[in-house]
Amino acid sequence: MFSIQNKSAIITGGGSGIGKAIAELFAKQGATVHIIDLDEQSASATVNEIQQNGGKASYHICDVSKQQQVLDVFNSIGQIDILVNNAGIAHVGAAATTSEADFDRVMNVNVKGAYNCLFAAIPLMKAKGGGVILNTASIAASVGLVDRFAYSTSKGAIFAMTLSVARDYLHDNIRCNSISPARVHTPFVDGFIAKNYPDNQQEIFEKLSKSQPIGRMGKPEEIAALALYLCSDEAGFITGCDYPIDGGFIKINT
Repeated sequence: MFSIQNKSAIITGGGSGIGKAIAELFAKQGATVHIIDLDEQSASATVNEIQQNGGKASYHICDVSKQQQVLDVFNSIGQIDILVNNAGIAHVGAAATTSEADFDRVMNVNVKGAYNCLFAAIPLMKAKGGGVILNTASIAASVGLVDRFAYSTSKGAIFAMTLSVARDYLHDNIRCNSISPARVHTPFVDGFIAKNYPDNQQEIFEKLSKSQPIGRMGKPEEIAALALYLCSDEAGFITGCDYPIDGGFIKINT
């Protein structure tokens, strides 16, 4: 089950964190993985790990907010069976404290970046008879989070984008779903804590962990497992859905 043997998968932001975990698992399950990232060092390291474990992978340095760059990379890859729109950035601030420049930066990467990849991938998928798209949304699309105005706005757009694409391409054999993680323990989280709370890192880590009803942060590998299912043939009857993977954050009040 859950084989994606001989599938070609593009994973944006695949050099680290959740994207890396997805790239590694997809390669393990037989896909040829194409990592799209701006950080050549992390992308290269992830590709090397995959290849050392017998998988097939390559990386492409690309700014997803630049449409021509995206088109050039996607067209060079050619066959696209799976697109995981995972690249994104965060921002801390409320509506009245978020500058125009910061708002534009978040929207350009998180929303326009996903759109650019859809714009490039869908014609290629249609030409080959179908495909699967998975967008990374967030619990921020469903609940109010303190000081996450721009980020929440962008992830709400990703959720709406998912529904639109799923509806428009039903008859082209293209499925489109999204996942909505809560806080996941990635190097980004460790870096954020170290930068902002250098004197009480362990205390803050525990506090952030316990903010999830289940009592801990998610693991990138757990997100990757859900991504694999939704991109596999076993999920062939699923489209236009968002899947919270959040340790009970949205539905369970503790």
